[in-house]
Amino acid sequence: MRRSMLSEWHQKILQITHLSTDALSIYLGLILFFFVAFCHHRQLKSHYAIWSAVVVAVGLELFNARHDILDRGYWRIGQSLQHILNVLLLPLILWLMARYRVWKG
Repeated sequence: MRRSMLSEWHQKILQITHLSTDALSIYLGLILFFFVAFCHHRQLKSHYAIWSAVVVAVGLELFNARHDILDRGYWRIGQSLQHILNVLLLPLILWLMARYRVWKG
């Protein structure tokens, strides 16, 4: 029953925003990264911001893997890695650019 409620919320969010699942994952990673970076004093160079994005990306995929195994009988590892990459790609690029001072002013 929990799975169906979460699936319904996911589908409603996709319908409201008119985004694909991949785009929603990308925006989720960016929003989380910016929120934690805003709250932390080091901002975009914050280790907390990038690690929070990593923990959420891996946690969501472990949750989805659990349901894949229970519903399908196997884990779609390739699709899980793609979702983790979608969540982490832009926050990681921004963090690396801030860390290695690409934007010198």
